[in-house]
Amino acid sequence: MASVPSLASSVNQRVADALASALPEAGGADPLLRRSDRADFQANGILALAKKAKANPRELAATVVGGIPTGDLIQEIEVSGPGFLNITITDRAIIETLAARAGDDRLGVPFAANPGTTVIDYAQPNVAKEMHVGHLRSAVIGAAMVEILEFTGEKVVRRHHIGDWGTQFGMLIQYLLEHPHELDHKSDVEVSGEEAMSNLNRLYKASRGLFDSDEEFKTRARARVVDLQAGEPETLELWQRFVDESKIYFYSVFNKLDMDIQDPDVVGESGYNDMLVETCELLEESGVAVRSNGALCVFFDDVKGPDGNPTPLIVRKSDGGFGYAATDLSAIRDRVGKLGATELIYVVDARQSLHFKMVFETARRAGWLNDEVKAVQLAFGTVLGKDGKPFKTREGETVRLVDLLDEAVERATAVVREKAEKVGLTEAEIVENGQYVGIGAVKYADLSTSASRDYKFDLDQMVSLNGDTSVYLQYAYARIKSILRRAGDREPVAHPELELAPAERALGLHLDHFGELIAEAAADHAPHKVAAYLYQLSSLFTTFYDQCPVVKPEPELVVGENRLFLCELTARTLTKGMSLLGIRTPEKL
Repeated sequence: MASVPSLASSVNQRVADALASALPEAGGADPLLRRSDRADFQANGILALAKKAKANPRELAATVVGGIPTGDLIQEIEVSGPGFLNITITDRAIIETLAARAGDDRLGVPFAANPGTTVIDYAQPNVAKEMHVGHLRSAVIGAAMVEILEFTGEKVVRRHHIGDWGTQFGMLIQYLLEHPHELDHKSDVEVSGEEAMSNLNRLYKASRGLFDSDEEFKTRARARVVDLQAGEPETLELWQRFVDESKIYFYSVFNKLDMDIQDPDVVGESGYNDMLVETCELLEESGVAVRSNGALCVFFDDVKGPDGNPTPLIVRKSDGGFGYAATDLSAIRDRVGKLGATELIYVVDARQSLHFKMVFETARRAGWLNDEVKAVQLAFGTVLGKDGKPFKTREGETVRLVDLLDEAVERATAVVREKAEKVGLTEAEIVENGQYVGIGAVKYADLSTSASRDYKFDLDQMVSLNGDTSVYLQYAYARIKSILRRAGDREPVAHPELELAPAERALGLHLDHFGELIAEAAADHAPHKVAAYLYQLSSLFTTFYDQCPVVKPEPELVVGENRLFLCELTARTLTKGMSLLGIRTPEKL
């Protein structure tokens, strides 16, 4: 496995070297190389450097140009405007670089220079509660970030911080104790997620009804919370039944989402119970937290309530109970101390931004986070309906995630079926592809929007073959596979000696940018950048295919081989990029 330097980095190096010899005091200065519509690249850094050195920018630019060799990598370089450099690459350099990429399993994408350990906290459903549309983004964005970071060589620890603790369990456990068969399964056969959830729903409604109407039951339920927190064995055993039943349901939903979630990665709120008292003691002893009206609080100068008074982070309530903050701070201690995290990423709804800002600042004051260990919230916006309001059913209920995914698959299967006869798909392939296209459509709609923005959930748009959708990308991939099949015994071979058509050059330069794009998406925690890159790749491929015959009318042999080579590398780049987003690419569509 060999990483391949991109054309941009090679050009950048050449310009930087020439700049350093023309203006020694600028040694190591960034030439500010950018893609350009006037040439392949434009270097914009000379203006600022000339100004600093009190030199004439055009003259400095001309001196730099004089010091750059041309012929192998750079075909021509010209000074434009007040001192920009317009740089055109040789066709040979493009194909040679792509050939080096094609010879590597990782498409020549380098590993990060100093990989660390990142703990990603994502996909956090609540025990005994149904997953709804609000759970979608955390799961989809988090899973994509896991893949992108792992691809760069980062060690990634997944954490699913499920809501499996709290006062509501007193009510549920007490009800189950008094109605012991409520969570029994109909048969010994594997239980479906639907059955598990309907058991939990039924029990939740019944216990809530009793809690609200029967004072004696309410008293028993509250006493049960105390037993749970004290770790009383029978109470814990019943609590575990709720967790296990909920996991059957969660895993069935994640399975539908084509996401792999392993048991050891699920560490809920309860996983940090043993640390809560010590966390509070450490905060109080160090003076980070103080007592206020009986509660243990952390105050901040810049956090005030509507009344203008400081709003504290409450770590322990005045009645001795622990808030979410105590659990979240204990989780930070665990992730940094035991898991050796150098970065913590929380994929959590933007509405919780203030809470996490306060938690991270508290952890910094306590010394659990520092310059070597940072925590960030990858905050995401809301899923909206077509009307631009938060997504609800007609009855005003929150939309069940399962219903949403089922409908997406149903719509996608209809789209696949329309074209199935033409490409010769069997019924089994139609069903399988319908799942890949439907789930891919939902994930891509989410990931192609910057996480912090809200987006509209519009299934008609998501499964459309036109526009910025995953189906468009999946069809581009399937089309390339079909071209490669139709080429018969003609092989994809790179031919650096050929002159390239404009559409071939544009596609080639974009293919070469894949590694830099991945590094950027990883550093910025921005999966939407991968989606945007892949959409542009598919669009450039479409233009290339329209303008440059690959199979028919048959071009001369070497031209055809070189075009097949571009097709094959595009397919490999597409399928790799899509897999990082958690989206499958069927071979036939």
